[in-house]
Formats: sequence, C-alpha cells, structure tokens
Amino acid sequence: MIWIDRFALFSLLDMLAVGLLCLAWVGIGWRIEHPSPDKPSLSRLMARYRREWLIQFVSRTPRMFDAQMLSILRQGTAFFASATMIAIGGGLALIGNTEQLAGVATDLTLVRAPAFVLEVKLVLMLIFIANAFLKFVWAHRLFGYCSVVMSAVPNDPEDPAALPRAHKASEINITASRSFNRGMRSVYFGLAATAWLFGATALILATLLTVFVLWRREFNSQSRAALLDPADGFGA
Repeated sequence: MIWIDRFALFSLLDMLAVGLLCLAWVGIGWRIEHPSPDKPSLSRLMARYRREWLIQFVSRTPRMFDAQMLSILRQGTAFFASATMIAIGGGLALIGNTEQLAGVATDLTLVRAPAFVLEVKLVLMLIFIANAFLKFVWAHRLFGYCSVVMSAVPNDPEDPAALPRAHKASEINITASRSFNRGMRSVYFGLAATAWLFGATALILATLLTVFVLWRREFNSQSRAALLDPADGFGA
C-alpha cells in the first residue's frame, strides 16, 4: 500500500511520458537493426564494410593496420564503459543526497517535488546508463575475441581455412559493433530521461528530439549518403 500511495505522486502524463521513452528506445533500435532493404541504416551499411575489411585482411601484408584498427575500436569501447561507470557513481551519489537537486528542480519548474519522486526519476536514468555500461563492456570483450580469431587467420590466401575464419572474425566484429551501438543509444535515452526532472512535458520533448537525432544519423546523414555512393562499386 505504501508503494501504491507513493506512485500516486506521479500523474498520468508522467506515466505516458515514461511509456513513450521506453517505446521509442525499443522502436528506434529495432528499426535501425532491421531496416527495409531499399533504405538500409548507417549501421547496416557499415556491417557490409566490416565484412569487406576482413576479406581484404586475408591478403594484406603486413597486418599492422588491422591491429591498429582493432586497438582503436577497443579503446573507444573502454572509454565509454569508464564514462558510464562514472555516471552511475554520480547518479547513485545524487540519489543519496536529493536535497540539493530538489532545490535546483524547484527553481526551474516552480514545483516542489518529494524526494521519492526525484529518486525514481534518477533511477530511470541510471537504468539506461547501466544498460549502456553492460553493452560497452560486452562490445569490448567481443572486439578482443575478434582479435584472437583474426590472429588465427592464415597469412596464405590460398589456405582453405583463411576465408572461413575471416568470415567468423567479421561476424564477431559486427556483433561487437551492434552491442556498442546499443550502448550509445542507451546513453542518448539516458540523457533524455534526465529531462523528466523538469516535468513530463520536458521528457516527452527530449524523447522526440532523441528519436529524431538517431533517425537522422542513421537514415538521412551525409555519412550514410557517402557510403551509398556507388562510385566504388560497393555502396550501391
């Protein structure tokens, strides 16, 4: 009964705003990973180039470039994993001391919210950030697996095991990239969730803005147009 009474502090608009946030997070993620064949997403186009990378890797000598590329990918995932871990720590610290945050929220919204309400809003943000942390950690580990499999690819293009192992490495690389992208989307929606501190309307607007930014980058960006350029015979 106590929990029911506490959640009565949230309005129907609050519930709808949170529902929209979760639905948008799942929906845009599914659309990016399952685009229509005639309008591929930027992530799907990059997956093609990752496969092509590992095909070229078979005959490339020396392979220092490929080692550097994997190192850069792992450094990126490690950086974001560290950043999200710091964000989680900061969020937990805020939950333990909501008085100062309540003062800021009151000044901006002119509405005094109970500490429990602010704590729930912070927990929602932390859920997205925690999910991002787990995705980044898994992506980092998968890039490590990819480097091991790539090391097992024979240096002889005529070796019958060369292309099959390169294909396995490319699929692991793509899976790692997918996990990294999911982590990034969680960060975006975690940032959108912080808008709930300023009210349900702010959360709805932040959610719509986040969806627009993600859609534009994946389906209507200059980088996507560059990858679709058929000049190299591969992007078309």
